[in-house]
Amino acid sequence: MSRIGKMSIALPAGVTVDFKDAIVTVKGAKGTLSRKVTGAIDVQTEDGHIHVKALDDRDETNALHGLYRALIAGMVKGVSEGFTKGLEVKGVGWKAAMQGNKLVLNVGFSHPVEYVAPEGIKLECPSQTDVTVSGIDKELVGQVAAELRAIRKPEPFHGYGIRYKGEHVEHKEGKTSGKGKK
Repeated sequence: MSRIGKMSIALPAGVTVDFKDAIVTVKGAKGTLSRKVTGAIDVQTEDGHIHVKALDDRDETNALHGLYRALIAGMVKGVSEGFTKGLEVKGVGWKAAMQGNKLVLNVGFSHPVEYVAPEGIKLECPSQTDVTVSGIDKELVGQVAAELRAIRKPEPFHGYGIRYKGEHVEHKEGKTSGKGKK
């Protein structure tokens, strides 16, 4: 039995959970999220807590037990608090700016790169070198942040690139000339 799956999830005030026809729906102040549950998994709500239960002892069910508990906990946190992910743009003359609903990145290419956020994601630029990705779906927030980072990954020699806030990029020593060596 999964140790993660056994833990209950506390429901914050104003959040409701519904489980019908193998679909979990979580409603809160920031929005609504739904997810299909496969396998022999049951979701019950009692006394302000959500309990995810495995209905048999098969290995597949045991693996899904902890997975669905973690996914539902993320959904509950998302509709009550939301998720944010910060990015930094590092490079000489590199910058990010919002133009309407598009994020425009000038990151060393011959042209600016435009990125339109998918529905449910909010992009902000508090400064020219910072980008904040926020939304209620943890998976989607992480995916958008990864897509933005992939536009120009941090390189190890100068540290230029788009990186997560607080990410440490290991610097490599540059090439040395062969002068003086025989």
